[in-house]
Amino acid sequence: MSLSYNIADNICAISSPSGTGGISVLRISGNKSIELVNNIFSKNISKAKGYSLHFGTIKENNEVIDDVILSLFRGPNSFTGEDTVEISCHGSQFIQNKILQLLIKNGCRMALAGEFSQRAFYNGKMDLSQTEAIADLIHAQSESSHKMAMNQMKGGFTKELNQLRASLIEFASLVELELDFSEEDVEFADRTQLKSLIDKLSIHLSDLIESFKYGNAIKNGVQTALIGMPNAGKSTLLNGLLNENRAIVSDIPGTTRDTIEETLTIDGILYRFVDTAGIRNASDSIEKMGVEKTYEKIKSSSIVIYLYDVSNNNQEDAKKQLKKLDDLGIPVVKIANKADQSTNPPIDKNDLVISALNKEDILKLKETISSVFSEIKPDYEGTIVSNARHFEALSNALNDIKKCEEGLQNQISGDLLAMDIRQALYHLGTITGEITNDELLGNIFANFCIGK
Repeated sequence: MSLSYNIADNICAISSPSGTGGISVLRISGNKSIELVNNIFSKNISKAKGYSLHFGTIKENNEVIDDVILSLFRGPNSFTGEDTVEISCHGSQFIQNKILQLLIKNGCRMALAGEFSQRAFYNGKMDLSQTEAIADLIHAQSESSHKMAMNQMKGGFTKELNQLRASLIEFASLVELELDFSEEDVEFADRTQLKSLIDKLSIHLSDLIESFKYGNAIKNGVQTALIGMPNAGKSTLLNGLLNENRAIVSDIPGTTRDTIEETLTIDGILYRFVDTAGIRNASDSIEKMGVEKTYEKIKSSSIVIYLYDVSNNNQEDAKKQLKKLDDLGIPVVKIANKADQSTNPPIDKNDLVISALNKEDILKLKETISSVFSEIKPDYEGTIVSNARHFEALSNALNDIKKCEEGLQNQISGDLLAMDIRQALYHLGTITGEITNDELLGNIFANFCIGK
């Protein structure tokens, strides 16, 4: 698929959030961007230095549109690697649109989604994984997701991948050199060293792949299901966690029939709490649907909080439900609720005993949730993978590495071995953009905002 536009065009877009605000920022990039802005600006900036600010007015036929500040960057020392100008104007939508119209009249075109970042990639300012991190940084909703995106944008992941690829490239070249001298029966690539390298790569790739579950949860929010039998206090607990009356609370069993989802940040990590319908043999079709949704949410959750009413003297149903949860392999926080109404012991001595109405107990629960999630974190100190595309590429690379491992054990020929190594290199190269195509780039940057 070929590009549907010319990357040599001068492009413009509003880079600040849409709507009316105090200040709006318009971005222009391209080899003639300074010249184009100079045509509508009250001062001559054609000879201005890069990394400079200029106060003046935007005019159309001697009519002042707005007082603005220009931020001027000369390529290649800019975000895109091209001459770039950013216009800071008042946030009136009329002013924004008027300036855009003037820019287009003078030779700009509207930027496509993510085109500024795409140009940064084309011009070697950053690799593909770094440009993807920009989108993650923009959408970061917690301290942890922000740190993870910043590490990737600064090249932390790229450095790891380059080390992996460099080791593979070295051995691939030696194996392929052997093929050139096949008639002389020489061995340039030491098979023992190659096996050692393959083993190390396999462990490293497995660690990166394993980190995706944790990284994806941080990036999108840790889905945490609140489940239990009717009237266990799930909605009360959600209201307590949020410190507001978000969910309807009543003594009538089956009050919550649909899931209610709310977010909360605990220790810098975003959690998506889902209040679910009580688990029981439902008496009507609507309630049955609610119970089915509960089971769906359980399966897709990273953490499950199971509440039971400790004041209830019959806990057999709760014990059966907890046994089913143990079989799912999902971390479960077991809570004996309504401790203010009973002196009954919990089902298990390790269960958290609380009253959902007690704020001090809510604080204790938050600490427990944070502790449980920290146990999911991978043991190694390397990069945390949060991008599904990277996860897929790493998984494919690991499969190729496993084939290399099997090939070494079976003493297969060098040409087949080289083929598997090249495939692993290919998949690793797609992450950073060493190997790519227009279709892949189009899919990635289509999810960016226009002004980035």
